[in-house]
Amino acid sequence: MQLSLPQFYQACNPSRALRLGGDDQGYYIDFSSVRGGSLIQELGRTIAWLSPDRPTCQLFTGHVGCGKSTELMCLKAQLIKDSFHVVYFESSEDLDLADVDVTDILLAIARQVYDSLAACGIALELPYFQALFQSVGDIFRLALAPETVLNAAQFSAAIAAITATTRDSPKLRRQLRQYLEPRTNGILNALNQELIEPAIAAVAQQGQRGLVVIIDNLDRIDNVVGDAGRYQPSYLFVDRGEQLKKLNCHVVYTLPLELVFSSDAALISNRFGVVPKVLTMVPVRDRSGQPDAQGLTLLRQLVLARAFPDATAEPRLTGIDQVFDQPGTLDRLCSISGGHIRNLLVLLYRCLQRADLPLPRNCLEEIILQRQSELLLALTAAEIESLQQDQAQKHFRRGPTYQTLLRSMYVFEYRSGGSSWFDINPVLAEMPDFQQREL
Repeated sequence: MQLSLPQFYQACNPSRALRLGGDDQGYYIDFSSVRGGSLIQELGRTIAWLSPDRPTCQLFTGHVGCGKSTELMCLKAQLIKDSFHVVYFESSEDLDLADVDVTDILLAIARQVYDSLAACGIALELPYFQALFQSVGDIFRLALAPETVLNAAQFSAAIAAITATTRDSPKLRRQLRQYLEPRTNGILNALNQELIEPAIAAVAQQGQRGLVVIIDNLDRIDNVVGDAGRYQPSYLFVDRGEQLKKLNCHVVYTLPLELVFSSDAALISNRFGVVPKVLTMVPVRDRSGQPDAQGLTLLRQLVLARAFPDATAEPRLTGIDQVFDQPGTLDRLCSISGGHIRNLLVLLYRCLQRADLPLPRNCLEEIILQRQSELLLALTAAEIESLQQDQAQKHFRRGPTYQTLLRSMYVFEYRSGGSSWFDINPVLAEMPDFQQREL
């Protein structure tokens, strides 16, 4: 079993999302046994078996970087296997996440669904959108397609032109939204009647059971006050939640984790009729602070799978000495990550940038100290006090401070046996300011 250095370096890049179903399949580790069950299986079962003929709208969240995109790619693969036409896209590629409105999301969905259908040879007429884009072009002097029937390239180009023209001009963006806002219901109706419903009929003729749209990365929406005077996440998923759920197909939205722990949580559940599913951390310690053997075992496999994707679990363990100077270095990496997948890969990648294989323990310790300094510099005095007060209790108190701590990954959520608890990021927990408060 030989390690390929170029392949290993590329696989450890924390900014590289896994694309399952192809060459990346060997990197995937199933953590459902230590995360309180398979949320992806629950999402898929709701679509494929509990409500295959009726639209469903489900919400999925978790810390940024905890593996949501990878799990959603698993959901896509599972649903395709179950004969659904699946449109998965990362909203960050279509939207400016610092400034998002509901019409932006609806137009992004329209573009992605249309392009996906066109790739399968399905062409649909969209008279409402053709007229809308023409009027927008006339009013705002955008170069949009004038043809009566838009083809796939022109449809995408029209939305891209709107996005590009308004991205760098807040004034023009506000003007365009003022024009589109009264037409939101018209856009939604056209999306259903001209695109989604005909799409479902068309894919049915190709032997598919329905249409599923998965919108990833909406959990990364900036928590800033928008034009409506509300924080963006609350505005979109509470104030405009009724419109987001009205698509006549199966939809899965990601949403910011802090909404689940805010005063808006109950309103979101009422708007969408579902409780958001939360992907928690992989436990490295149990609630009492003892090492979690199962969680650590799976995290070791995550690292070693990057090095030996073609090997099975047991043989991978024999290759530890090709990657680390000793098994304890791998264990230390897994434990200090807190079970946060991207945190683990960030620490590992920094080690790879600094030292040759096998990675020495002292290199990892230097990286940990560097990361401690970075995290501490970003904390306010009030946030440090909140972390100190609640570290031993393993509980979470709602409020703006704790929402910030969750979003900034100073606090992690874990789940086991139907219950959940919270713990401080282990990188911070080792610092004297926090150790002295432990019970």
